[in-house]
Amino acid sequence: MCKMRDREGRMPETSPITVRQELHLLLDHIPDDDVATARKFLRSLIDPVELSLVTASLDDEPETEEERSAAEAARRESGPGTPHEVVLREFGL
Repeated sequence: MCKMRDREGRMPETSPITVRQELHLLLDHIPDDDVATARKFLRSLIDPVELSLVTASLDDEPETEEERSAAEAARRESGPGTPHEVVLREFGL
């Protein structure tokens, strides 16, 4: 029986942090033959955009001189910038 259960064998209702700790404990006890299935299931629960960010490889290409110049020029631009609401509206969000 899992140590986190109460005397009646029920899992206590707890904070999200404790629930995450329980999930880590459960993951550590999944049989090796079921790990791939558990991974597939957990990935299906994640927002697709967040999943792509989490699993993306690091950008290991060196920055080109053109990219470096463009970034420096953008940093030198003065002005108030674009409000978040305007950007969202432009993208239909």
